[in-house]
Amino acid sequence: MLRLARRLLLALAAGTALSAVPAEAQQAFPNRTLTVIVPFAAGGPTDTVSRLVAEAMGRDLGQTMVVENVGGAGGTLGAQRVANARPDGHTVLLHHIGMATTPSLYRRLAYDPVGGFEPIGLVTEVPMTLVARNNFPATTLAEAVAIIRRDQDKLNYANAGIGAASHLCGLLLMKAVDAPMTTVPFRGTGPAMQELLAGRIDLMCDQTTNTTEQILGHQLRVFAVTTQNRISALPNVPTSAEGGLPAFEVSVWHGLYAPKGTSAEIVTRLSGALQVALRDPRLVARFRELGTDPVAQDRATPAAHRAFWMADIAKWRPIIQAAGQYAD
Repeated sequence: MLRLARRLLLALAAGTALSAVPAEAQQAFPNRTLTVIVPFAAGGPTDTVSRLVAEAMGRDLGQTMVVENVGGAGGTLGAQRVANARPDGHTVLLHHIGMATTPSLYRRLAYDPVGGFEPIGLVTEVPMTLVARNNFPATTLAEAVAIIRRDQDKLNYANAGIGAASHLCGLLLMKAVDAPMTTVPFRGTGPAMQELLAGRIDLMCDQTTNTTEQILGHQLRVFAVTTQNRISALPNVPTSAEGGLPAFEVSVWHGLYAPKGTSAEIVTRLSGALQVALRDPRLVARFRELGTDPVAQDRATPAAHRAFWMADIAKWRPIIQAAGQYAD
């Protein structure tokens, strides 16, 4: 009788302990559809990267990854959504260089732009291109710089809003040529590009994922890629250094994030799926068509991502402070 009673007590204790663990935690991750929040409008360069990554990661995870566009406020609305999400790995953020500039661009936010996230891994570093309306009166970067310095009060430069990659690239350009232009912010890259294609905007700096097809289709005039080396998708386009502006160098990196508090095991699983995705031949081929490449495997890790992220925050802070342009 005593033995039977003891067994019953042990069984009850074990059952109580098991019931105290949430049912979801007892299941393998992931156990349902995952959501990738993109903090910008559909059709933009970050959206393009995100959809390719989500499709490839979903195959490895065995679950669908859907992309949800939550644009507005320079990417902070989408980032806030993820920072406040349940830290179970089923909601993640794919954001660009804005994760390094937001801490300096915004003085008041409803979430912690650094402490609110767990980095999962870097995805790609996309080159930027300096482009102009198709009838802009210059064919080389040197000629464009001369016109900018001469006609700076008459020219307008488009960007996708404060904090967007096009805004940051513009800050570097105007600093490098020492000539401020009239800046025209738009609600996203798509509207800005449409105005440039229509010839109502003079200049813009945007990612190759959003300009390569228009450049190859001779819809835009291109002066330079803002990287150290020429890119295979646009082999005839010189680098900014070759064009005489070595200080005008910037790429737009993208990274994947989970909400703060996501377990190390889940972050590791997501990072592993990202690394598999970045080796997927279909993703690699499409990236190259868009003028970029996946990062090396050792950069698609939480530790490498965090180190790069912190270094870029330190890089952009003095540039933004010197410009005196804030988003709030």
